[in-house]
Amino acid sequence: MSMIPENVTPGTTSSPEADDTRDVVVVGGGFTGLTAALELAERGHRVTVVEREPELGGLAGSFDVGNGRRIERFYHHWFGSDREMFDLCERLGVPEALEPHLTRTGMYYANSVYRLSRPLDLLRFAPLPFLDRLRLGVLALRGRRVTDWRTLEHRTAEEWLVSLGGRRVYDVVWRPLLEGKFGQYADQVGATWMWTKLALRGGSRNKSGSEVLYYLRGGSETLINALHKRLTELGVEVLTRTAACEVTTDGAGVTGVRTEDGTLLPARQVLLTVAPELAANLLSAAGPDVPAHPAVPALARRLGDVRYLANVCLVLENNRRLSDTYWLNVNDPSFPYVGVIEHTNMDSPGRYGNRHVVYLSKYLPADAELYRMSDEEVFTYSLPHLRRMFPGFDRSWVDDYHVWRAEYAQPVITPNYSRIMPPARTGVHGLYLASMAQVFPEDRGTNHAVREARRTAHLMADRLRTTDRPAAPRAEETSRA
Repeated sequence: MSMIPENVTPGTTSSPEADDTRDVVVVGGGFTGLTAALELAERGHRVTVVEREPELGGLAGSFDVGNGRRIERFYHHWFGSDREMFDLCERLGVPEALEPHLTRTGMYYANSVYRLSRPLDLLRFAPLPFLDRLRLGVLALRGRRVTDWRTLEHRTAEEWLVSLGGRRVYDVVWRPLLEGKFGQYADQVGATWMWTKLALRGGSRNKSGSEVLYYLRGGSETLINALHKRLTELGVEVLTRTAACEVTTDGAGVTGVRTEDGTLLPARQVLLTVAPELAANLLSAAGPDVPAHPAVPALARRLGDVRYLANVCLVLENNRRLSDTYWLNVNDPSFPYVGVIEHTNMDSPGRYGNRHVVYLSKYLPADAELYRMSDEEVFTYSLPHLRRMFPGFDRSWVDDYHVWRAEYAQPVITPNYSRIMPPARTGVHGLYLASMAQVFPEDRGTNHAVREARRTAHLMADRLRTTDRPAAPRAEETSRA
C-alpha cells in the first residue's frame, strides 16, 4: 500500500497561521511540484506544498491492482536518455529502481498487427509498397539527425513528414497517429513535436536495434514515496486534500495562496505547477473588486490561450495477455483508442498478482462523449473493439477494470510554439510557473517535469536571496509586463 498520507505531512504540528509567511508555496504535488520543493528546501528555504488529491503524484499517481500491488493510473516508462530520472533516483537513495526492459512495438492497421520493434520490421510492413518502406526507414534516420529544433519550429508535422518520406508514407503511418492523438488539431501540430518522438525512440535502441525502455520497480510511487520522505526530513509542509482556489497578489507582487476552506498561506513566492488554464483561473479568482498586481490580467489571458486535450484511460486487469506487444500504435480511425499498452509485456505480471495489465488510451476534448461516459459505459463500449482487434478475446478474460480521466493531459504544440509558451518567471513579482506546457521543445514526460522543476527552483532560489519586495510598478512598467 501507499506510504503517502491522506492529510498533513508527519511533522506538521499545527495549521498555518495567517501571518506565518513561508518562502514558497508550491501548488501541485506531482513530480514537478515535489522536485521543486526538494531543490528549494535543500537550499534552506521554508516550503509548503498543497495538493488537492488525497495522494501525491499527479498524473503519475497510483492505484491498487492484483491484491494490493500499485501501478500508475496512466502508463509510464522511461528512455535511457532520461538522465534526470536516473539522477533523481540516485539522489534519493534508490539508484537501482529504474530497471531496463526489452520491449516490442507494433502497429494495428487494416485489422492486422504489424511488428515494428526493429529496423528490419520496416521491410516487412505490407501496408506500404517496398519503396515506401525504405522511405519510412530513411525518414526516421533523417529526422533523428536534426540537431536544432529551431530549424523546424515554423513547420507543421505534416509538412515536415511529407517532405521526408512522401505523401503515401504520411497517409498510412503518420496521419492516423496524429489524428488519433490530436483529433481536430492534427493538421496544426508542429514539426518539433514529431521530431522529439523520433529522436527519443532512436535513442532507446540497443546495438541490435531492439528497443530498451526503463520502468521503476514498484512504479512511480517508489520515487514519489522517496521524494516525500526526503521532504519530510527537510521540514517541508505537504498538505494533501488541500485545493488552492486563489493566488493572492497586491500592487507589488504575489502575497500567497488561499485554499478552498478559506485559509490564507502567506508566501514570498508561489510556484504553480498546474496547467496554464488552471493557473489563469487561480489568478482571476479574486474578482475585479480586489486589488491585484497590474500584470495579472494580461498574464491570465496569455495562459488561457494554451490549448490542451484531455485523456481517458481504460485499464484492464486480465487473467491472460492480449498479445506479446508492449506498445501497439493504432492506425485505424474506427478504433476508439490511439494506443494499446500492455504494461505486463514490459514489467512482469508476477509483480501484479499474475494479472496482465493493459492500458487503452485516448486523447480527446473534455466535452467528448467518451470522456463523459460512466466507467461502466466506457468498458462496455470498448469490448467489441477489443474483440475485433484481438480475435478470441472474451469478457471473461477481464477480472477487473478501471477508468481514469485527466482534463489537462496533453498541450497542443503548434508551429512557433516558443512564442506563446508561458514563461517560468512571470511579470508578477514572486509568481513562477512550471507545467507540461513549458517543457518545449520536448513533449510532456516526468523526466522533463523534473528538469523544469529544478531549473525553475534555481531561478526562485536566486531571487529569494533578495529579501525586500519591490515597490509597485509604474504604469509604463506594467504595460511592458
